[in-house]
Amino acid sequence: MLSRSVVRTLRSPVTAIRMYSEAGSTGTTRGGTSDDTFTKREKASEDWFIKQHEKEQLEHLKKQISEQSKRIEHLENKVKGNN
Repeated sequence: MLSRSVVRTLRSPVTAIRMYSEAGSTGTTRGGTSDDTFTKREKASEDWFIKQHEKEQLEHLKKQISEQSKRIEHLENKVKGNN
């Protein structure tokens, strides 16, 4: 039997929110340009982290789909066997 958390997880869509730091958001004033090296490096680091997190979520969802497919197949075989 599936636990409530698994069922709830299967029903709710997985979403990720990307949030970028603005230049100077660390409390220090930075130049008026957003093209400085620190900002680009920070954005790249955030993008990498988000991609890794999304990759982990996707792998988890694929595993859940596989488990559900096996469960459905098992139940279908059980129903066919009873007829």
